[in-house]
Amino acid sequence: MEEFMYRVIEMYGDCEPWWFLEGWEDDIVSSRKFEDYYQALKYYKQKWLELNEHFPSYKSRSDLMTIFWDTKEQEWCEDCSEDVQFFHSIVLLEDEHKIPKSKLRPGYEKERGSRKHRSCQYTLDSKKGTTLS
Repeated sequence: MEEFMYRVIEMYGDCEPWWFLEGWEDDIVSSRKFEDYYQALKYYKQKWLELNEHFPSYKSRSDLMTIFWDTKEQEWCEDCSEDVQFFHSIVLLEDEHKIPKSKLRPGYEKERGSRKHRSCQYTLDSKKGTTLS
């Protein structure tokens, strides 16, 4: 069985990936595995640049987790009576966990645009347009 230490994940959903809320794996739209950290980082950077070209806003963190969004990608949540923003996210994981402090990349700590604080306690199912409690 092949072992991969690093994985770059693309996600689409209504939560920032760094919370790792229950069921976060359901938001994964693609995943690519790497044995080498620098190959994974190169792929992450390539995806980061692609998403940056397509979305007006982002929040990028030094732990190599980034959300990109367009305020047009919101859905109404009946349960909390507010619009919920959807995010396109990329994450680089080491052994299925956040990367260690020794691999943080301060140059990725940046932001463009602002987002409304989310008060909704429900998770929207982006595939079905329904809420999950």
